Amino acid sequence: MSLSFRLNRALEKLPVYLPGRPIEEVARELGLDPEGIIKLASNENPLGPSPKAMDAVQKAVSEMNIYPDGSSYRLKKRVSEKLNLPTNCISFGNGSNELLELIGHAVLQPGDECVMSQYCFAVYPIVTRLFNAEIVMVPAKNYGHDLEAMLKAITPNTRIVFLANPNNPTGTVLSQGELSDFIARVPEETLIVLDEAYTEYQQSPADFLPLIREGKKSNLVICRTFSKIYGLAGLRIGFSVACPEFTSALDKVREAFNTSSLAQEAALAALDDTEFLEKARRINKEGLDYLQGEFDRMKLEYVPSVANFVLVKTGNGKRVFEELQRAGIIVRPVANYNLPEWVRITVGTPEQNQRLVRELKRILPALA
Repeated sequence: MSLSFRLNRALEKLPVYLPGRPIEEVARELGLDPEGIIKLASNENPLGPSPKAMDAVQKAVSEMNIYPDGSSYRLKKRVSEKLNLPTNCISFGNGSNELLELIGHAVLQPGDECVMSQYCFAVYPIVTRLFNAEIVMVPAKNYGHDLEAMLKAITPNTRIVFLANPNNPTGTVLSQGELSDFIARVPEETLIVLDEAYTEYQQSPADFLPLIREGKKSNLVICRTFSKIYGLAGLRIGFSVACPEFTSALDKVREAFNTSSLAQEAALAALDDTEFLEKARRINKEGLDYLQGEFDRMKLEYVPSVANFVLVKTGNGKRVFEELQRAGIIVRPVANYNLPEWVRITVGTPEQNQRLVRELKRILPALA
């Protein structure tokens, strides 16, 4: 049926986000037992949620009839203490994805420009198009950000520079020095959105919180999430850090109850589950080393990663994705990133990683 009313014209150019396929959907489609399927597609923590977070959710379930604290006071206070930041520099979102959209609401108007790198996170172009702004895509350098080229792409019309560190889907990382120089050279009139969804997987990540803590950069906003290493992807909660004035702008455009009480309680508990965090980081590092070592032995090209996934060149990415699905393993084809010969594989448990490698060794020769 055709619509009798006009849709927002921004939808005509709006890309569609393609998530990793759910286990239940693949099981139904292929007639597989869902218990035998492993999902290595969406960069989720294979260890599950933080145990302390699960306990906190159980205790909070009986109060689901009550609206959540719209200001996330207790969680905001704890993040503030943890990061040594004023509470008025912190805002929460329904995952860091919502924060990216809120940034668009606060900053973008039709005709503005947003600079981003080739192979950037798919949500950056979506946010840009949603507000009828223009995408300025800068060619990648070794599958990562070409910072000099990104600086040259900035014009008086550039309102936002999107940058993920580590980058998704490539897993590349920029050093403290490289990023410090870049941030210092971006014009004050251009907002730098630094997406740090995977920063906790690094032992010694670059740290730009002092620029906000000390009031040195009003045009920097840092986004983080509880979806990855903390294992709370299903609850959808993330936070941003920025100067008080920009944080106030984000709070104006967000929904009144955009994060649930269960998500707030889980995040509050997960923040202090250092034992779980350290275990997840260790298991991930061991898994990365194993997978990349096996890819070396199989003579497969891959992008060395510091996140919880590896981008690997397998030939026909779509066919490899389909064959792995039939074997009960869901990975991520990345043709939508213009990488049709590659798949992105989330680091799993040791057993899941070994199963993946066995299936790749069986599948790839047959497709050669």
